[in-house]
Amino acid sequence: MRASRLLSILLLLQAHGRLTAADLAARLQVSARTVYRDVEALHAAGIPLYGEAGHDGGYRLVEGWRTRLTGLTAEEADRLLFAGLPGPAAELGYQSVVTAVQLKLRAALPAPLADRAARLEQRFHLDTPGWYSDGDPSPHLAEAAEAVWRQHRVRVRYRGWRGETTRVLEPYGLVLKGGRWYLVAARPDRADPATYRVNQILDLTPLDEPFERPEFDLPAWWRAHVVEFRAGLHRDEARIRLSPRGFARLREVGSDVVVAAAEASAGPPDSAGWVHAVVPIESLTHAHGDLLRLGAEVEVLSPAPLRARLSETAAALAALYSPPSPPAPLPAPPLPG
Repeated sequence: MRASRLLSILLLLQAHGRLTAADLAARLQVSARTVYRDVEALHAAGIPLYGEAGHDGGYRLVEGWRTRLTGLTAEEADRLLFAGLPGPAAELGYQSVVTAVQLKLRAALPAPLADRAARLEQRFHLDTPGWYSDGDPSPHLAEAAEAVWRQHRVRVRYRGWRGETTRVLEPYGLVLKGGRWYLVAARPDRADPATYRVNQILDLTPLDEPFERPEFDLPAWWRAHVVEFRAGLHRDEARIRLSPRGFARLREVGSDVVVAAAEASAGPPDSAGWVHAVVPIESLTHAHGDLLRLGAEVEVLSPAPLRARLSETAAALAALYSPPSPPAPLPAPPLPG
């Protein structure tokens, strides 16, 4: 572990020119005191490394000196795929290994290509979570990844839409989609794998039970799974009226399938600009929530249960936000006797 960290210090200084002890400690996820000890060890080994005091100080390598100890370890080679995905790598528990991979790859490049790589890193950034969440944090993601890699069964307690369940799984792979991690796994008594959202795993216990992973193409299976999911997503349809503002809002918040259906089915506008359209819906519950986002800029014509549910919600909102009743007038004072 320490040998790897010493090499990382050399590669960091080689890539950045000058770094303070605090910079190195933050990048290596150790204390500044540990960095001081490592620098002393490098000095003792004859590495031409020196420190500069002051506000702009820090550690530097003697100009022109470069290390050629850039070979990847077996673990680093395994994690090479994540070299351009620092966020997901950190979530999986691979941050330190992937950082070492990036440093070694950059150190092995000729100077012009290393400069191009540095410019690329400053100009393009991948941020997988959406705007309104920070992804799918889960205390069991790293354990799930380890089980996938080792091909060992796990026992999970899982919260699905039907409630909690406990089962033994054979994990085939992990998929990151829209900032959310999904475990693709089979049950020992079933051949077909299924998906499990990792942050809905309430408890995960690694088992000392290796399993034989079949020939399984994870990207191909996932593509087919997405197609199947989308095909079964919208099982009904609703007839609606949309105002011009409502149609514009639908284009902002609606799914691609719903927007395309509305545009394809929209009739000519009436005198007020409202249009009739037909849109697919997943269920009454989902449609109720989705159409409420359009407020009073949409009217549901059918199905009747959906119209009734929206009407009830509108009435409840009107009652909730109705102005308070004026206070009762005070009684007139008695006339003087």
